[in-house]
Amino acid sequence: MEKDQIFISHATSPQDNEFSIWLASRLEILGYKVWLDKEILLGGERFWPTIQKAINASVKILFIYSKNVITDEGVLREGIENELEYGKSIATENKLNDFIIPLQIDDSKYNLAIGIPNINQISFIENWADGLKQLKKKLEKDNVAQVFDSTQSVMSEWYENEYISNCKIVEKKELFYTSWWSVKDMPNILYMYQFINRDQATEVKKNNPNISISQIANVLSCFDDNLNIKVGRDDDEFEIYPDKKFKFTSDQILFGFESNTFPQHREVENHFKRLLTIIIHNIFRTKGLRRYEMSNKRFAYYLPIYDKIQKIKFTYPYSSNSIKSKSKTILGKYEDIGNWHYAVSVQPMIFPFVGFSIKSHLLFSSDGFVIIPDDKKQHSYRRKKGKRFFNEEWRDMYLAFIARLVDHEGSIKISVNKDEQIFEMKNWPEAFWSEVGYNDPKSVMDIDKVENYREENEEVTEQND
Repeated sequence: MEKDQIFISHATSPQDNEFSIWLASRLEILGYKVWLDKEILLGGERFWPTIQKAINASVKILFIYSKNVITDEGVLREGIENELEYGKSIATENKLNDFIIPLQIDDSKYNLAIGIPNINQISFIENWADGLKQLKKKLEKDNVAQVFDSTQSVMSEWYENEYISNCKIVEKKELFYTSWWSVKDMPNILYMYQFINRDQATEVKKNNPNISISQIANVLSCFDDNLNIKVGRDDDEFEIYPDKKFKFTSDQILFGFESNTFPQHREVENHFKRLLTIIIHNIFRTKGLRRYEMSNKRFAYYLPIYDKIQKIKFTYPYSSNSIKSKSKTILGKYEDIGNWHYAVSVQPMIFPFVGFSIKSHLLFSSDGFVIIPDDKKQHSYRRKKGKRFFNEEWRDMYLAFIARLVDHEGSIKISVNKDEQIFEMKNWPEAFWSEVGYNDPKSVMDIDKVENYREENEEVTEQND
């Protein structure tokens, strides 16, 4: 009887489980018969008679190659070693070439441990879809039969029905954090100064360096009603008066007003949002953060390494006094490249809260200060480092980032005009309580990698037609 089954051998870490399920589901959709030990995925023990029988019936063993296949002592894990050694004996007995195909999913060295196949590895490090294309070419070259004519995946159905069956919605009170970071307090009046031209506006802005001022064309916006308009040049001093001056209350900005001339409500909104961006930039700058312009022209703010890497202490909102504070780093060493930095970009908003929508990023530097100016390298490093971060990790870095901005008085604030009126941010992002939740599986998985398979596999099929 001709063998037509593909056996997947893998470690039982969340990362390897995730990749193995993804790979099995896509190979099935491509028509291959796949064997993957579901008991191991569910936390059970290996049943060797079943595994031995499965290997005997297989035409290939796909060995998922990662750091997780070895122990802390640097030797192959027993289960992995047994599967590989048995596979090698079958290959030798039947004179099979490339019976075991290593699939590399991280940056492990080729000689992690004695007994690991180190030839003809297929890389899935940079892009899983690209690795799948190379694997499919190899399977076709070695005449591995595609026995199914279907776009359905047994593994995908099993994943949804069995693996995450304990993730159903349950009644439980949980606190959820949003990406909204709100203003706690600010001056009530926005002032807009319209000058004859942009140059005049620029000169007046330069003349008020200690005030947060935004500029759009020939209009300055701020919370100060008496800007210094005296300008000195060539031992001469003169005043640049605005052509027009406007003021708007917070209610007018938030709820609107009628106007047929400049500035209309939408224009005031835009100037106010621009001012919010300037103010948060000044808060970040005074706290020692640096900014990096990303490929989308947005700025990401990050903490450089000034002295040594220190953990930031913070507490969760609504925590009781008996609960200890948490500590988290928002930067650290990264391999031999240099350093990684947690960073945020901000988008000003006035609804549903006045404040900012926050997006998290990972940036990389070689010296702890200057971000590596190569988008492709940044993307590659981000993918590798980001695989280790799940929701809880991102949440804690987010909260620690904000906590570092708190001053000795316990607030996040900055003076925004000559009267030293305060603009203050909340100490936590907006959060809400839910009366329902779900129980996380023991192994953190990304279901999108199982569900969103059609587009990638259609591309694989098209490129091999």
